[in-house]
Amino acid sequence: MSTDNAIKLFTGNASPALAKLVAKRMGLNLAKATVIKFSNQETSVTIGESVRDEDVFIIQSGCGEINDSLMELLIMINACKTASARRITAVIPCFPYARQDKKDKSRAPITARLTANMLTVAGADHVITMDLHASQIQGFFNIPVDNLYCEPSTIHYIKTNIPNWKNAIIVSPDAGGAKRATSIADNLELDFALIHKERKKANEVSRMVLVGDVTGKIAILVDDMADTCGTLGLAAKTLMENGAEKVYAIVAHGILSGKAIQVINDSVIEKMVITNTIPSEEKMALCPKLDIIDISPTIAEAIRRTHNGESVSYLFSHVPQ
Repeated sequence: MSTDNAIKLFTGNASPALAKLVAKRMGLNLAKATVIKFSNQETSVTIGESVRDEDVFIIQSGCGEINDSLMELLIMINACKTASARRITAVIPCFPYARQDKKDKSRAPITARLTANMLTVAGADHVITMDLHASQIQGFFNIPVDNLYCEPSTIHYIKTNIPNWKNAIIVSPDAGGAKRATSIADNLELDFALIHKERKKANEVSRMVLVGDVTGKIAILVDDMADTCGTLGLAAKTLMENGAEKVYAIVAHGILSGKAIQVINDSVIEKMVITNTIPSEEKMALCPKLDIIDISPTIAEAIRRTHNGESVSYLFSHVPQ
């Protein structure tokens, strides 16, 4: 069922490189929009072409100056809504505030829910995101949410870029990521190990205990996001101390804030693989261990299928060719 209205692809200032790759993959040009900040730090958005009765997709990742990125996205959605767009889809490769998804202590806000409410109120009809930190965030929305996975791209990367991958073991650096790691291990028919970490306070890990045997194997650490990389650095050290031959790390969202680059450079990690849900061109220059998996084909295919009213479940297990 093909629709007669056109796809309009917009992007804010958070991930223009990814948006260009998606547009190129789809054989489209990015629609004209100007997003600037006034001297008093207010965000101003001008939509430069007609979107009346069109199918609008706005690509904006939650990264860099996260609050600015989010505000840009909300204003762009609202601008398209008031300009009579038929449907507005927010394409958010890295969902902002995804880690604040539960009341883990007294008086803690559930900011991921607030973000969902803001997107809905701004006028979004549909959300496409990637590797949500907690998949139940989809339940915070009253509109359809497609949570795509980097897993097929990760499996493809392991098979093509890691020599002797059949002698590998998939390792989750914490209990929370066990499901993700076991799924990849099952797909590749490899063994699985788990690292239990004890935290003294948020973002600081005190000690790590390995569950599983990694002796003489290539350890592949798999996680959904790497922020300060303290966990990954300690996990890699623990794996090498337990007899691993090499350690690779594959992460969906490479936030890499604070001293992350220094931690990776100083660590025993052979290669740190991230996707381009978050721009990392500057970090690549500072860290020779970084490698990128391009997920623009998956996002482009999801946009095409959404526009044409086709199922996107194919993308949960396949990489678009």
